[in-house]
Amino acid sequence: MVFNSAGRVWVGKRLGGSGASSGRPVWQMPQGGIDPGEDPEAAARRELFEETGICSITIRAQARDWLKYDLPGPLLGTALKGRYRGQTQKWFLASFDGEDAEIDVNRPGGGQHKAEFSAWKWVGLNELPGLVIPFKRAVYEAVVKEFSPLIEAATGSR
Repeated sequence: MVFNSAGRVWVGKRLGGSGASSGRPVWQMPQGGIDPGEDPEAAARRELFEETGICSITIRAQARDWLKYDLPGPLLGTALKGRYRGQTQKWFLASFDGEDAEIDVNRPGGGQHKAEFSAWKWVGLNELPGLVIPFKRAVYEAVVKEFSPLIEAATGSR
């Protein structure tokens, strides 16, 4: 979860994605895999850069627990390259220390990585769970609950 000085959180619109049943765009925070032997915080920094171009961050916290979601039945065998039933994730909270011009979802990582998002925006914490695909909503609610006091303390926002 990346937040700016106004206490708003970064979300990206998945490239070509829409809600499985709603037809609405799929928005999400950056996420990605941990390579074998890679430290989770290093993986979070790498994935953030590869998906958004963002590198000007300060890690403020990590979630106490690993958070998990399962794919709904119709997506089994197709989503997540058809190899997984869901994901277990370690979430980090980072403050964005750069300028918005640093963010480039069209040519992430200076064009060295495949685009995963077609658009991005800063949103309020309370908006976040309602923007994501329903099967990820519980994870987003848990992350918001855990990290919102830290964002409020860092920015004075509510």
